[in-house]
Order: sequence, then C-alpha cells, then structure tokens
Amino acid sequence: MRIRPATAADAAAILDIYNLEVLTSTVTFDLTPRTMQGQADWLAARSGAYSALVAETDDEAGPVLVGFGSISRYRERAGYATTCEDSVYVHRDHHGTGVGSTLLRELVGRATEHGFHTVMAKIVGGHAASIALHKRVGFEVVGQEREVGRKFGRWLDVVLMQRMLADT
Repeated sequence: MRIRPATAADAAAILDIYNLEVLTSTVTFDLTPRTMQGQADWLAARSGAYSALVAETDDEAGPVLVGFGSISRYRERAGYATTCEDSVYVHRDHHGTGVGSTLLRELVGRATEHGFHTVMAKIVGGHAASIALHKRVGFEVVGQEREVGRKFGRWLDVVLMQRMLADT
C-alpha cells in the first residue's frame, strides 16, 4: 500500500467512496452526494497544512485507490488555527486491512510537521470501528455531543476524540 498526496486525477475514485457513505451510512452527515465539480473544489482546497492523502494498492489493472483522508480546519476563528480535524474514509472492500490506520497515522504525522498542536475527530455515535481506529492511533474520547445530527429519520450523537501532538 502506498500513501501519497491526493491529486485532481483522484477525484472520481474519492467521489465513489464518499458518495456511497453519503447515500447509505451515517459516517458523514452530508445528505446530498457530491458532484464531480464539488469533489474537484474540495481537492483544490486541500493543499499545504490542510491536505488530503490517498491510499492505493495494485491489482492486475494497475493502481487502485482504496481510501483517503484529510486534515481540515477545525473552526474558522483565528484562535483555533493550531487545531485541525481529521477525516478518513476507506473503500468498503478494504475495511479491516490496515488502510485506515495507515492513513490516520500519516495524517497525524503531517499535522505534527505543519505545527498543529492537536487533532480532533468527530465520529458518529456508535461507530465502533472508527472509534477503535482513532484509539489505536492515540486519540482519546473527550466528549459527546447529543443528537446534533439527523439523517435517515434518526437523531445522531457525535463522539469527540482528540490527540495532542508532541511538543507543538
């Protein structure tokens, strides 16, 4: 598996992974699938400290994108500038294969390199796999937001997790 910066050429594969989650799960609170233009805009906004990475493997036809992750701004106000938020999505055929852990570790490394002080994760309540993934990479549960989201006719909680970064 290779981890590399996402490029515009990855937009369609990222879109496929993400939109499946939008349409069928609560791991994202987006209700409307992204368009290709929306995905291209999202990728264009991910450079420098706020970056996107992809994980790819090889099959008989060549490289296959199996997951992606990003570091995003946590809040708009200037006082939050040293805090970022991670997102990790793995193609369903590759759950449980280490893709998520590898991406998240790389994102934490990038956040450290860019001088962030802490990384936050907001995870839908009850998503045991994502909570376990973040715990494996050193995140701790620091809170819960009750019924802050609504999707598929259900109120959804958010588990807030945090990883402090060394000496930043």
